[in-house]
Amino acid sequence: MKKIKLKCITTTTLIWVVVTCLCWIGPVVGQQDEDLVTDYEGQVNVDILNRLNKIATDYERMMNRNGKFLFWQRFYQQPYERPIVEYRPIPVMPKFETYDFVVVGSGSAGSALANRLSENPNWKVLLLEVGKQPSFITDIPGICATFQMTDYNWGYLMEKQDNMCLGLEGQRMAWPRGRALGGSSIINYMIHVRGNRRDYDRWAAMGNPGWSYKDVLPYFKKLEDNNVRYTDQTYRNRGGPISVQDVPFRSQVVDAYVKSCMEAGHKYVDYNGKRQMGVSYVQATTRRGIRASGESAYLRPIRDRPNLTILTESRATRLIIDDNLRVTGVQYVRNRQFHYANVTKEVILSAGTFNSPQLLMLSGIGPKDHLQELDIPVLRDLPVGQKMYDHATYPGVIFTINETLSINYADLTAPRSMIQLLNGQGPLTSIGGVEALTYIKTNISRDADPKYPDMELIFIGGSFATDYGLVYRRTFRISDEVYNALWKPLERIARQTWTVFPMLVHPYSTGSVKLKSKNPYHWPRLYGNFFTDPENLDIKTFIAAIREVQRISNSPTFQRFNSQQVKTKIPGCRHHEWDTDAYWECSLRHITGTLHHQVATAKMGPASDPEAVVDAKLKVYGIQGLRIADCSIIPLPLTAHTNIPAMMIGEKAADLIKEEWANAQGTFDPRA
Repeated sequence: MKKIKLKCITTTTLIWVVVTCLCWIGPVVGQQDEDLVTDYEGQVNVDILNRLNKIATDYERMMNRNGKFLFWQRFYQQPYERPIVEYRPIPVMPKFETYDFVVVGSGSAGSALANRLSENPNWKVLLLEVGKQPSFITDIPGICATFQMTDYNWGYLMEKQDNMCLGLEGQRMAWPRGRALGGSSIINYMIHVRGNRRDYDRWAAMGNPGWSYKDVLPYFKKLEDNNVRYTDQTYRNRGGPISVQDVPFRSQVVDAYVKSCMEAGHKYVDYNGKRQMGVSYVQATTRRGIRASGESAYLRPIRDRPNLTILTESRATRLIIDDNLRVTGVQYVRNRQFHYANVTKEVILSAGTFNSPQLLMLSGIGPKDHLQELDIPVLRDLPVGQKMYDHATYPGVIFTINETLSINYADLTAPRSMIQLLNGQGPLTSIGGVEALTYIKTNISRDADPKYPDMELIFIGGSFATDYGLVYRRTFRISDEVYNALWKPLERIARQTWTVFPMLVHPYSTGSVKLKSKNPYHWPRLYGNFFTDPENLDIKTFIAAIREVQRISNSPTFQRFNSQQVKTKIPGCRHHEWDTDAYWECSLRHITGTLHHQVATAKMGPASDPEAVVDAKLKVYGIQGLRIADCSIIPLPLTAHTNIPAMMIGEKAADLIKEEWANAQGTFDPRA
């Protein structure tokens, strides 16, 4: 046993040394292969890790391990400015296979769905994933931000918007989405939030029976293995596939934050329990300090099921739809060859809020005018992609204290931290520095329910200066000019900083998704339309949240550490007086980012809802044999981080499908 443990420590230490070194490796510019299919902004970067991969693979083979997936294929100092490299299909005879069900996308919902459908040994299930299998390095929570700089991230960018993103590189916001087996659950920050009961009751009240809080709570409980110390037991469960726990490592400053929130009148709650309004240490989707993803929890344990086929590096390019508007299969590309998966029962799209709408529109299901612009034959005129909600956040509410209580970046690279991680402890179990959440209702809210929050305050035990600007600020695409003005001076006292990211949970502004072309390899066009609501309520709500954070900072506990807000003005806003509403609006329009919780691009609704794409059973209107099961169907912005709601959707979708096919029921389409 001691010998085995020594091998693990040696291997993981080697990996961590390499990963640490990568932070200092610059991009290398090379030439494109003529066969490459790429879609990106910026310069092409050549893979600079082949040599390291070779060394690591040989080392792993010497240690009697499989030597696979040690490192991501590319690591970049500038995320989102590199290609996702794919090759054009070559003309060969297409291959055909037949399945009962085909699930497109292995993210949080797709992983759960594939697991549950394949529980029936008589059903043959295919799971298609365009990305690769993740490395075990992705299991380390403390370095989760780095995975946005790899090919595990699609690297999407929001389209330019007037008077927005003025302090970001290229004035474009990063919209990270997972591109691996497990989807975004491989690259996210593992924040475990179900949402508010009112989210789901309103979801159902919009004409969607079966989606009230009472209806979905059993699925949240089914998927959960709860190990949180302070918890509402009635609402929680043990034994499910997804572990949730307190983060084993906490900085000292988070204790001051939680106590200050309570002094300011915010009760301590289990925000996944009976009440959400209040403060809590963050609950993490981890098991013994290691990431619990859709891949590790739902797919890894069942990879050997004979009736489940999982194909990675397989890009679905269109749905095959017959003259009766029934989906009979999926066309996909794998190993540069076209394949056709025929289906005898259903295709379920779980490709996510961007890619499920993209595949629908490429297949002729979407807004008629938009499809005709791109010369795509229209099979069904539906409002695909025409509405999208997102959770915007603002990273500029920064404070200093007079003691070194915050996260120490040097601890992440210390060998002892890797050894602690093997025991489920230490700073590498931190989920990207997120340590506490507070749900508040500002005086801007027009909602009559006093228990329905409009803002989430995300506490960070440090700031962008904590890692000296190497990773975290790059994931937000903060420009050098802004970083050097606001965060660079804080690097010498980085362990004496703390930050709150206010997150707007119920925005009035809405975005959209469109196709760039009918080429399936081209990224969709993503429009955020942030802060465009006519009464400017989104901006006003952010400012109200900033005022609440200031009030928390002035609480007795924080003032014992002389907590002071950083008053440096952001370049571009220096003509405004600091701390005025005008200053904060200017700053919000400069460095606001997203927490990538986009929903509603294939909205659920009754047949009478002109915005609806699917019904309450997840069936696409007017198309037989096709459902959608991912965050694109969520009809309203949730008071949640969407990873766990997506898994709930996957679990519930599986039961809806099982019920229909077990009873041999036909399909009914109220719009047909």
